[in-house]
Amino acid sequence: MAGRLFLGTRGYSSWSLRGWLMVRLAGIEAEEIVIPLAGGSTPAVKAASPSGMVPYLEHEGARVWDSLAIAEYCAEINPALWPGERIARAHARAIAAEMHSGFRALRLAMPMSLRRSCPGLGQTPESLADVARIDAIWSQTRAAYGAGGPYLFGAAFTAADAMFAPVAARFLIYQPPLSAAAAAYGAAVRAHPLMAQWYDLAAREPAAWRIEKLEILA
Repeated sequence: MAGRLFLGTRGYSSWSLRGWLMVRLAGIEAEEIVIPLAGGSTPAVKAASPSGMVPYLEHEGARVWDSLAIAEYCAEINPALWPGERIARAHARAIAAEMHSGFRALRLAMPMSLRRSCPGLGQTPESLADVARIDAIWSQTRAAYGAGGPYLFGAAFTAADAMFAPVAARFLIYQPPLSAAAAAYGAAVRAHPLMAQWYDLAAREPAAWRIEKLEILA
């Protein structure tokens, strides 16, 4: 294969999911190396990645870490990862960057753990404010740019959708209050074939990789 993609435990690593989606959407052939996580950076991750974090992509001489950098690299290979029209593309990059840098309260209160089912858990004023902002992003973006398909910018699943995919997973786990438009979008993301594949791969990870505090239902 032309590259290697280092990932964290699929059941928990939201950033790995973003990077993996970008690589798959770009059609890059890369060996996938999954490093079990332990609630933070581990010696194995630090040894594999320049930043000590995952995802990390090596491809044809390029060394790319950070999910948003991976998105931009993959878009150079497959420009369709961003919308073709300039204004829509600018909006896609803006909301992807907001996802990349923000929503800390949501991340802390509702960690991604794909085997969990915890309706109502993690709903603090701060996390619900993040939920409301994400709901607005999804609903407004689909209304402005999403005609003709279930995703943020229409029929194509773009880098912006990949950036928000772990949030869709979180919302299915914790079920915070959402508008009908946002709930429909989240369901469409979950139904994407690549998401189905990621969930299947996560379900087949060794039980020894599980982190107890992230598996407790409530």
